Amino acid sequence: MQLSNYHSHCNFCDGRSYPEDFVRFAVARGFRAYGFSSHSPLPFETFWNMSRDDMDEYLAEIARLKAKYEGQIELYVGLEVDFLDRTYNASIPYFRNLPLDYRIGSIHFLPLSPVLEERNMACIDGAYSEFARTVDAFFEGDIRRMVRRYFEAEMEMVEAGGIDIVGHIDKIYMNGQRYPGFSLDAEWYRRPLLDLLDFVRERGLMVEVNTKNLVKKGETYPHRQFLGELRSRRIPVMVNSDCHYPDLVNDGRAEGFRLLEQAGFDATMELVGGKWTEIGLRREK
Repeated sequence: MQLSNYHSHCNFCDGRSYPEDFVRFAVARGFRAYGFSSHSPLPFETFWNMSRDDMDEYLAEIARLKAKYEGQIELYVGLEVDFLDRTYNASIPYFRNLPLDYRIGSIHFLPLSPVLEERNMACIDGAYSEFARTVDAFFEGDIRRMVRRYFEAEMEMVEAGGIDIVGHIDKIYMNGQRYPGFSLDAEWYRRPLLDLLDFVRERGLMVEVNTKNLVKKGETYPHRQFLGELRSRRIPVMVNSDCHYPDLVNDGRAEGFRLLEQAGFDATMELVGGKWTEIGLRREK
């Protein structure tokens, strides 16, 4: 089982400890590689996104750790970049010009207005109570409309480019599955997701298997029932814990790899010497 992780957060965004605490944990657990992917700056301030004012310090701190732990672990610096719309995403010059090792593209917000302010955002990744109020207020109580808008935004994100990895590709189901009328098996849900996977394959992107909620909720993103769809399309994958606490760096990894093997995968992607490399799965002893 490969010990690497490329989706993680620290105190530069909403992570709960300093970057070095995560590195120490990873080294102590025998990790070969570890990457930071703080939530990117947005056009508005939130409690969980980085500020642009902190970007230079973030880059400098990860560079310091790379030098300090050289020979013990490969460290990488990335960002989890929110796609808001065609004017603000990983493809704009600000993000393209940053000296990053990789970029994860994710959707946490669906803009309700061309004015990109927090009050105009429908958050798909917060508390269910707020999610439900948003469906009721802005999507006429029709979960299918929100799902459709979410996958349209995912398609726009992939088309815009500037990313290497698609993050938690179907996280809309985290809250969506609790809303009346939602169904993972419905054609109105499956068809746009499968079309998105076709587009991801066409663009040559990687997809993470996000295990943040695997241990506590039994959920992966993408949902385990769609892992075979990634395999049949030969979409390269990796297992990421999306950790916010140092002791969760390895959370769900063993279970995630078992699910990949069950789905027929025989390799995942890792950064080796700064290059994305396909590494064959190694079964736990």
